Amino acid sequence: MSPRICLVPRVSGVGGMVSFQHKLSTGLAARGVDVCYDLDERPYDAVLVIGGMRQLSKLRRVKRRGVPVVQRLDGINWIHRKRRISWRHTLRAESGNIVLSTIRRYLANQIVYQSEFSRLWWEDWYKPTRVAYSVIHNGVDLGLYSPDGPGQRPPDRYRLLVVEGSLGGGYDLGLESAVKLAELLSVQHGFPMELMLVGKVSQAQQAEWSSHSRVPIIWSGQVPHESIPQIDRSAHILFSGDLHPACPNSVIEALACGLPVVAFNTGALSELVPASAGRVVPYGGDPWNLDPPDMISLADAAAEILHDLPKFQAGARAHATSALGLDNMVERYLEVLLPGG
Repeated sequence: MSPRICLVPRVSGVGGMVSFQHKLSTGLAARGVDVCYDLDERPYDAVLVIGGMRQLSKLRRVKRRGVPVVQRLDGINWIHRKRRISWRHTLRAESGNIVLSTIRRYLANQIVYQSEFSRLWWEDWYKPTRVAYSVIHNGVDLGLYSPDGPGQRPPDRYRLLVVEGSLGGGYDLGLESAVKLAELLSVQHGFPMELMLVGKVSQAQQAEWSSHSRVPIIWSGQVPHESIPQIDRSAHILFSGDLHPACPNSVIEALACGLPVVAFNTGALSELVPASAGRVVPYGGDPWNLDPPDMISLADAAAEILHDLPKFQAGARAHATSALGLDNMVERYLEVLLPGG
């Protein structure tokens, strides 16, 4: 009988969890491992909890039956503690942290952190666990995410790209930095610029920023994930504006497409973007307190990339090929889920 792994919760729509679940399930199937998405669909040899799930009593019964429970952890919800946002978002964020930390402390037999930064963050805020852990970066299909394929860069200007799931709910700081970065590259460094934003942005925000920006802004909204490679290939540089990201898929996908990355040194970005593939610069203040960032240094770093674009494009692809391939990610998860299998 083929080995079987239960991936929970089953997710849909867009976003990092959806992308990860699809990539992992496809990779497992290619290796002859069956996949299910419901704890009631027994039997299975192991459970992978992607973040958290509300059915804690079911998960507890699974563990009592001796089935290994592995939890994959991203970051911790925190921005709501620093910015005034809706009470609904705050309640959702705090309840999410409770569920994640409960599974981590009481129900998981092993933890997979998406980055070394993520591990240190969880251990700092919620103390180390006694169970084993691994650090496995996200991976990407290097055939699908490639410099080769449709997607034309503008011939008369440079395109700065931002790809985020959402730029609202307290996370609009990345939007503000993206606009400022594009303006600095245009005004102070003389690059003809445009900014493309992929992700959920309210109509009110779009109107506000478009009315004040000194560079053209393309609002692409949320797009199907299969459109991302073409969008990456249509840009000259990616700005990762999220503060303290655990392991952003947008960065890995951009690198695989040969798109250099510029970012502040927060979260796991220094783990993902070597000097050959882009620039990760000091934030210039305390990002945990949402201090104003050093935009001048960020713009200088982006200008350095644009002045030597072919070198950084080649470096981005080379790093993705050597370290961020999907096959490597799937094999490492298999080692955790089915040791000795």
